[in-house]
Amino acid sequence: MISMKGLIFAVSAAALVASTGAQAFDGGSSGVVRGAAPASPPTQTASLSTELNRAAQPTHTLVPDPTEEKPGTITVDTKNRYLYLSLEGGQAMRYDVGVGREGFEWQGRAYVGRRAQWPTWTPPAAMLKRRPDLPKTMIGGVENPLGARAMYLYNKSGDTMFRIHGTNEPDTIGQAVSSGCIRLLNEDIVDLYERVKVGAVVNVL
Repeated sequence: MISMKGLIFAVSAAALVASTGAQAFDGGSSGVVRGAAPASPPTQTASLSTELNRAAQPTHTLVPDPTEEKPGTITVDTKNRYLYLSLEGGQAMRYDVGVGREGFEWQGRAYVGRRAQWPTWTPPAAMLKRRPDLPKTMIGGVENPLGARAMYLYNKSGDTMFRIHGTNEPDTIGQAVSSGCIRLLNEDIVDLYERVKVGAVVNVL
């Protein structure tokens, strides 16, 4: 026979397990539900202040700069799914990225007009027309598809509506799934965010 103390313990444990689930939104596909993943080598647990522990290692690494751009310039190689931040001494920090899916690819030159931490997401009108199920506004947080940081891209005509941002769907990194924005792992976008200032040039190839 199960004692009253044992029954209370079992119910409490079940409630704790249930409370760790978190739903992540994928702007390019259906939503998925993931729980907090236990850390196990070589997996790295996210160090951000987030409820989600992702089975994904940060990708940023120092490499010889293939772009020959001025230090501080961001270059997005959409074909190979890399973002380069040019540094001094012919070096660059390289990040794995996700890019726009077929029909939403773009190339051009822009600049970082503003930056935000745990940004609010407001889907543009064209996206809401395609996806009327989306919220008109979503506050920043672990379920927000912009992730931990966002950099807003502008050109001479104003806001391009494209962003470089984090993601709560790490499986999409290296894929072409977005509506044109460039997405990085949350660990990677935090690193990039700390290195990039407003006004930085962005080349999307």
